[in-house]
Parts: sequence; C-alpha cells; structure tokens
Amino acid sequence: MKVLAAMSGGVDSAVAAARAVDAGHDVVGVHLALSRMPGTLRTGSRGCCTIEDSMDAQRAANMIGIPYYVWDFSERFKEDVVDDFIAEYAAGRTPNPCLRCNEKIKFAALLEKALDLGFDAVCTGHYASIDYDADGNRELHRASAWAKDQSYVLGVLTAEQLEHSLFPLGDTPSKDLVREEAAQRGFTVASKPDSHDICFIPDGDTRGWLAEHVGSATGEIRDREGNIVGSHEGAHAYTVGQRRGLNLGVPAPDGRPRFVLEVKPRSNEVIVGPKEALAIAEIAGTRYSWAGQPPQHSEEEFACHVQIRAHADPVPATASLTQNDETGEPEVVVRPHTPLDGVAPGQSAVLYVGTRVLGQFTIDRTVSAVPVGASA
Repeated sequence: MKVLAAMSGGVDSAVAAARAVDAGHDVVGVHLALSRMPGTLRTGSRGCCTIEDSMDAQRAANMIGIPYYVWDFSERFKEDVVDDFIAEYAAGRTPNPCLRCNEKIKFAALLEKALDLGFDAVCTGHYASIDYDADGNRELHRASAWAKDQSYVLGVLTAEQLEHSLFPLGDTPSKDLVREEAAQRGFTVASKPDSHDICFIPDGDTRGWLAEHVGSATGEIRDREGNIVGSHEGAHAYTVGQRRGLNLGVPAPDGRPRFVLEVKPRSNEVIVGPKEALAIAEIAGTRYSWAGQPPQHSEEEFACHVQIRAHADPVPATASLTQNDETGEPEVVVRPHTPLDGVAPGQSAVLYVGTRVLGQFTIDRTVSAVPVGASA
C-alpha cells in the first residue's frame, strides 16, 4: 500500500512512519508547514510545526530511508483553524483547535491531496486504533494506552476518512515504549518533549493573543438574577468554569466564590454564579458527524458515554438524534447520568460505545441542572 506519513517532527510520528515501512508499505514522509512565520523556532515544549520541527522530521525520514517533502498548508490552516478559533471566541464559544486541525487539515486537505496523488492512506502518530465490525466496516477505537489515548481529537473522522487512515501506535501500551523504540532506531527526537498548548500561540498567552485578534471592550459582569457585580475589559478573556481573575466588586450573599457560567458576546456580558450552577444536565448540537457507521435507530435514545474534553473522564449517558425546536435542524441531544461540570458552547462532545468512537458534535446549547432561582 502506498502511504503518506504525516511527520510533525515529534517522536510519535517518526516511529509511526518507521512502523509503516516495517509493515511493508511504500511510505513517503511529509511535513506540513502551517505557520505563516517560517522563521519561528520552537521554545521548549510549546507549539509545533516550526522550522526546528521540520528539520527533526527530515532527519527521521532520512534515517528511515524514505522520501521527504514539506507542503505549505499555512493559508488553509489560517482559514480553517486560526480564523475559526477567532470567530468562535468572538461568538462566546470555546473551540478545540486541535480537533479542528484534524478535521480540516490532516484528514481533509492532506488526505484529499494524498488521494489525488495516488496514495492509499495517510499515516499519523496518533494514539488510536482501527477495528472492524461484523460487516467489515472500519471503526475508530481508543488506543490500548488510555492515558495517552487521542481518539477524542479524532472523533471528527468520517467513515470514508477512516478507510484511508493508519494509526500504527494504537496498540502500544505506553509512550515510554515508543521513546525506547525511537532511541533504538537512532532517532534524535527520542527524548524530545511533547508539544502542548495551542500551536499558533506558542508563548501560551491565549488571553493576550485573543485581545490582539478579537479586541477588548469594557462590559458588565452580572449574576444569574441580572444584578451587576463587576466589570471586565473583554468577554473573550473569560471561559465557563473560570474562578480566578474575576475581580468582582460585589460579594455573593453567602460569601462563597462565584464562577463564570456564561459568556454573552452580543451584550458583552459575563454571567457568574455558584459552583453548583456549573452542573449541566443536557447538551446538544447540530454540527455532528459519525465516525464510521451511524447508530441504528439513532432517533431513539441509546446508551453511550460522553467525553467533553481531551483528558476528561467519559460519563455514562443517553443520546438521541432529534429535531431542534427553534430551527428545525437535526441535533444530537445527550443527557448524562450525572451532571457534567463546566461545559461551554463550542466544546466538542465525543460519544463512545465501549472503546468505540461513535461520533461527535459541537455543543451549541446546554441546560443547567440548577435552574435560575433554585436553591443551589
């Protein structure tokens, strides 16, 4: 099989490419240039996709003995990931740029180009597994190492994309074993730290970056009853569940801390309240997709687990595909058996049945388990 190996410059993608070669595939390595500032150098373990990463990927490809190319996807990345990130925050939502990058770049733009060039599949260093149902349809599953499992950020993959995806690290019990293998192969990236934070905000100052790109405007902080309890200099700087940095001028009647419950960009307001009000009894979204075959009779409630963050624990729930009362659009509605904590619109909810990724949706609305006026 002719395989295009996406090589980020990290240890995972290097080992994944090497394993694809060991499996007998005809492999070509490619590094995606996503930064619009190609002179940027990597700092510590922050960010990725820099010149240093490109050079690390090339050294690994040379050692494996495969052709290596750099493809400029910076314009597509800006439009589909960076601009989307800005727009979502401007609308008061909290997006997941890594999940969007997988959806729009690595398994859309890259895979489309790979197929056009005659490749059969794209190989990445994600920790996830592909299995088959009784009819031979591909299914996306959690990696064997749950601590490193990355199936959450791959929940956007469709059945067609899964047909052309390879995840050679899915059965590896731990990241330490991958590093040991990299060292045995002589890869210089064997001890390279993992990247973290948002790759296009390498200094980690998300608030400052958003202030520059979204702008700041003074607004009011209100409690759930509508009373003004403080002010802010930019609603985008606040996220649901936030406690620190609120600088409220009016203490809560019971003296307890208050948390951000909602961000309203149109009125430029931030709503705060007690921690108990962060408990969410229902989430729903119209932007959904199924990772492989959709569930049978999805219009009826079915049992599943829902995960709302990359490193969150999955929660037992029931889900169904129904119709939004206001728009008439189909939407996925999930009711967790125990309330979810601090859910923000814009987050991605990934549904699991056992280890299988069933699908995902972007959360458009939430229903609090503690109605306004109820005793918290």
